[in-house]
Amino acid sequence: MMSRENGQSIELFQSIKQSIQDILTTPIGSRVMRREYGSMIFKLLDQPFNDAVRLQVMAASATAILTWENRVSLSSAKFTLVENGKFQIDLDARIIGTSDNKKLSIPLQMGSSI
Repeated sequence: MMSRENGQSIELFQSIKQSIQDILTTPIGSRVMRREYGSMIFKLLDQPFNDAVRLQVMAASATAILTWENRVSLSSAKFTLVENGKFQIDLDARIIGTSDNKKLSIPLQMGSSI
């Protein structure tokens, strides 16, 4: 497994975290050869940040992770606004095959990074 940032070898846990971040930040339909890959989070970005949207984002995240990342089993997800345009998804997950329970915090930068 390789880091997308520097090409160096990474551990299983870091690979899973990297994969989940990629899944959640890829809009469905944006990959040419894999149109169904990604999450529906981007369809919710222009909505007011309230409890209903938070629940929809958690559901969209869980659906995408369960569809595309078969190395984990989710037990909980929490979505929080860190600051304008910056969100974080906190997951409680079990690593399949190891039965290790892990907490993952996935930062999500929405919109421009400038």
